[in-house]
Amino acid sequence: MKTAAVLLAEGAEEMETVISVDVLRRGGIDVKLVGVQGSEAVLCSRNVKIVPDTTLAEASKSAPYDVVVLPGGANGAKNLAASAEVRNLLETQVKNNKLVAAVCAAPIALVSHNIKPGSTVTSHPSVKGKMEEGGYKYSEDRVVTDGKLITSRGPGTTFEFALKIVETLEGKEKAYSLVQPMLLKL
Repeated sequence: MKTAAVLLAEGAEEMETVISVDVLRRGGIDVKLVGVQGSEAVLCSRNVKIVPDTTLAEASKSAPYDVVVLPGGANGAKNLAASAEVRNLLETQVKNNKLVAAVCAAPIALVSHNIKPGSTVTSHPSVKGKMEEGGYKYSEDRVVTDGKLITSRGPGTTFEFALKIVETLEGKEKAYSLVQPMLLKL
């Protein structure tokens, strides 16, 4: 079974976190919801509290994962970008040629941790300048894949983002089999 670590930091965007976890699990991927600051409930961007499955310290012992997912949210992204433990996990992913996926403002963590500079990415429009300043090629596409890096724009693109991760790990047929039961219109 393929594995995923979805990183949950204070200020994360709830929709991006929960939709990613849900769609990946529907796709047959073993997902750990990982608390960046510990195992306590995390207060997200819209005051929803989400309880992680495990801590980043604990989850890092099982690295690399088939994918590490970084949900956005302005403060969540800042917390991901500031964490040395997140840097270590992302570096492990890259070193082992594993997938990294970031949505909304979370791609700023790629900049701060120097993950795959020069890659083509997208993000929430509010951090486009930071991505370009960080040496990334910028696209306005809703979901962008460049090698082992998948990026997306925001809450409204999260289903497409998560489905692209499933497609990358489990194939197109598996990803498309999830669309109709969720009544998605893509």
